[in-house]
Amino acid sequence: MDQKRNWAGNYTYSASKLHIPETMEQVVELAAASRRIKVVGTRHSFNGIADSPETQLSLEKLNRVLALDRQNHRVTVEGGIRYGDLCRYLNEEGYALHNLASLPHITVAGACATATHGSGVNSRNLAAAIHAMEIVGADGAVMRFSRDAGDEINGAAVGLGGLGIVTKMTLDVIPAFEMCQYVYENLPLENLEHHFDEIASAAYSVSLFTDWKSSSFNQVWLKHRTMDGTASAMGPTFFGSVRAAGNVHPVAGFSAENCSEQLGVPGPWFERLPHFRMEFTPSAGEELQSEYFVPRAFAYQALCALDGLREQVAPLLYVSEVRTIAKDDLWMSPCYLQDSVAIHFTWKPDWQAVQRVLPLIEERLAPYGARPHWAKLFTMPPVRLRTLYERLPDFRNLLLRCDPEGKFRNDFLDAYVLGD
Repeated sequence: MDQKRNWAGNYTYSASKLHIPETMEQVVELAAASRRIKVVGTRHSFNGIADSPETQLSLEKLNRVLALDRQNHRVTVEGGIRYGDLCRYLNEEGYALHNLASLPHITVAGACATATHGSGVNSRNLAAAIHAMEIVGADGAVMRFSRDAGDEINGAAVGLGGLGIVTKMTLDVIPAFEMCQYVYENLPLENLEHHFDEIASAAYSVSLFTDWKSSSFNQVWLKHRTMDGTASAMGPTFFGSVRAAGNVHPVAGFSAENCSEQLGVPGPWFERLPHFRMEFTPSAGEELQSEYFVPRAFAYQALCALDGLREQVAPLLYVSEVRTIAKDDLWMSPCYLQDSVAIHFTWKPDWQAVQRVLPLIEERLAPYGARPHWAKLFTMPPVRLRTLYERLPDFRNLLLRCDPEGKFRNDFLDAYVLGD
């Protein structure tokens, strides 16, 4: 991967230096000595949230599991560990995480910092698993946040990279479990009007995919925990859709070889919750992404609003995914105190065209208080975005206290968090 560009190739970082420390001591030295610095993870952000006007730092060599607390059911890891590697370790030890994103390739710290999520009506985003974290601040001192020590952990968990360098995280874990996955095809949009909650709660994790070429969903992915017994109730049809006869990829025409196992074949949780396998190139490859969160109560109305933009959206799109996320108490989470539906767009790599259609999408979703994903592409004005987060003033105060000189700030944070 070109270290000057993000994974999708749509963003070129302005940072002139990249450091890859091998020890905690080196992290502390770099934090104290740098004028402006930001951590960059696996470069799966699509905007400038991880950029720096001077220096970037990668924790890819600080990627160990540090401790497993069997008594309290927690694991402590270094900031550079990826979900795929952590999941294999946890599963071997008999544990699991409550949920995973569609890609296992991303770092734990990076995913949590931007409120990345999976799907499931009872599953909160990935950052909600954080019990404690350590962050190296601007002066090289280590700041510690914990659920055992007040409310500020809720501000630090989705920290947008603004507090400092997240070097250690302690996550809550649960007993390991097996899953199986079924896919159904061609679910009419109108069938969601009175059945959205039934559809979204029919499995541990549910995803709806559409290319917006018609008023229907091309695929419904249902990920069942085998112990729940929900898989045994699945028949040949599902709310008007029909079970797929073979393995499929969410994007029409793409090989299913790099997708997680389907057709009801049981397997460990970490090989079923993501849509894509660790050993393969994730998703469509060269692409752009956007995502908007709306209250789950407005899911059908929001989807109908977008259905009216099919002619503008479909030609630019690989696929759109709809997922559910349970509410949390994390200050900068798009799901703060709000059971949510996330509507995701995987775009073809044509930013000029996508940039013209995003304002139309945001206008259609505005009546539902749509919040964009922090690490993806949006055109919402900063003044509008800031009104959507009631705890933003508290988060701003936390940033200013932890980093008063703005060492970890950048244009993105200045505009969307610290602007007037």
